[in-house]
Amino acid sequence: MEPLNRRDLPVDHHCFGCGTLNPIGLRLAVYGEGDEVWADFVADRRHEGYRGLVHGGILAALLDEVLGWAFFHRGIWAVTTRLDLTYRAPVPVGARVRVTGRVVRDRGRMLDTAGRIADEAGRTLVEATGRYARIPEAQRAAWERAYAESAADGPA
Repeated sequence: MEPLNRRDLPVDHHCFGCGTLNPIGLRLAVYGEGDEVWADFVADRRHEGYRGLVHGGILAALLDEVLGWAFFHRGIWAVTTRLDLTYRAPVPVGARVRVTGRVVRDRGRMLDTAGRIADEAGRTLVEATGRYARIPEAQRAAWERAYAESAADGPA
């Protein structure tokens, strides 16, 4: 199965969450089936907060990225307005986790999402809800042009 973020964008990019050109990024490969999207991730020492544990900000970034892909792969461009997380258990550095997300409500301009980070046994480690606002059509067109121009020039 081809990752959504390699299929739905015309060029690779420097996105901290899913771009492969960012040398300090998370480089997530995001997949989707039906209403759910997911990415697997294994944190290393660069992602550490307390010794041996993944920093909470990295976990938030993982969820924000995957929740964003829950609507972006449907052709919706939106930005984060709110992200609420509940940390249920520590996430060890080196452990494989699955980050999942879905749109739970499309309210027109606003989109409500829900997601989680789970360990390989399926135990929820972090839960999230997010709210995203569709961007104005002029901004969407500008961003689409910028990605298309980058594709014409090759990876930047």
